Amino acid sequence: MNPHPSGIDQVPVRERTRRFLESSLLQRAVVAVIVINAITIGCETSSYLVDHVGGLLHVVDRIALAVFAVELAARLYAYRGAFFRDPWNWFDTIIVGVALVPTSGPTSILRTLRILRALRLVSAVPSMRNVVNALLSAIPGMLSIVGLLVLVMYVSAVLATQLFGGIAPEYFGELPTSLFTLFQVMTGEAWPDIAERVMGREPWAWVFFVGYILMTTFVVLNLLIAVVVNAMDDQNTSTEEQRTEDRLAAIAEDLARLHAKIDTMHSSRKDHHTAL
Repeated sequence: MNPHPSGIDQVPVRERTRRFLESSLLQRAVVAVIVINAITIGCETSSYLVDHVGGLLHVVDRIALAVFAVELAARLYAYRGAFFRDPWNWFDTIIVGVALVPTSGPTSILRTLRILRALRLVSAVPSMRNVVNALLSAIPGMLSIVGLLVLVMYVSAVLATQLFGGIAPEYFGELPTSLFTLFQVMTGEAWPDIAERVMGREPWAWVFFVGYILMTTFVVLNLLIAVVVNAMDDQNTSTEEQRTEDRLAAIAEDLARLHAKIDTMHSSRKDHHTAL
């Protein structure tokens, strides 16, 4: 007869599974499988490799998919309800779920989405995950700066259309054309040719182009980069704080176990003396 209830037997197994999933060895193995699978999917785009080693590539692909599915199921077993509270688990579930859809018939187009499995590197590598978290947390500040950039481009496009529309209609003839031209100028692509075309008739036009480039490229875009960098610093600080809290929680848990053992030993000695 089993002296322990079944629920108690399952707790250590779940805990061991969780520790195994969080081990650095398994995480490195999963990263290696993701990289190998991404390489094999890329190799399948070569007709030469498909003709010569297509069977091997298919086997590797199936093995990698099986590894992803088993690892995901193990995480679901180990974390139970907490699994669904982590957005990265949802991300991995969607990626693996798309790969499990049959790639024949009307869903054959999903076969091309297998390369999305390479995106699992984002969730598997902590540094990449921190970068994405930082970018997501920076979205509110980025939206304000993007709005400022759009406003500057719109005002500049209206001015350029009115000032240079008759001189260079291929660049500034209409407002949509001016917006595209100014976007091209902002990226630094061929803007000297555009400026030269306008300055042939209006020598002072360099003031407009230089001011626009300084405002968009060297001010607004640098502000955007500053917001992202600041968010990444905050993310790194939050990560360090979380690690410290986890260590303190682990120490508190160890102390609680130690106190429980000491109390048990005292109780045993007291019972022993009482029996004597």
